[in-house]
Amino acid sequence: QVQLVESGGGLVQAGGSLRLSCAVSGRTFSTYTMGWFKKAPGKEREFVAAISRIGDTYLANSVKDRFTISRDNAKTTVSLHMNSLKPEDTAIYYCAASSLLGLPSQPPTYNYWGQGTQVTVSS
Repeated sequence: QVQLVESGGGLVQAGGSLRLSCAVSGRTFSTYTMGWFKKAPGKEREFVAAISRIGDTYLANSVKDRFTISRDNAKTTVSLHMNSLKPEDTAIYYCAASSLLGLPSQPPTYNYWGQGTQVTVSS
């Protein structure tokens, strides 16, 4: 069983930065594609970023110039570095693990999910 625990969310002013982290249990971390999704009130869960087992990354157009995703296979963690935050980035952010190869962006393609961490960006 894989367990994911997010941390690092909070309240930040527009233009600020946050770093989200996801600690993943299990010895098979390096075999998973890892992703970040967000869910704002009244909206569907939305893809933010993914990183493959070998470190290839894919980010949503809305964040690709502001966010980066990274992973540390030795520490079994994945991080989302968020810069130049905007009020529209406000959401609950979820870490997820997928057994698929490549860089999947659809929620159903992810097998395991964390509980989420709230990010609020004030204007």
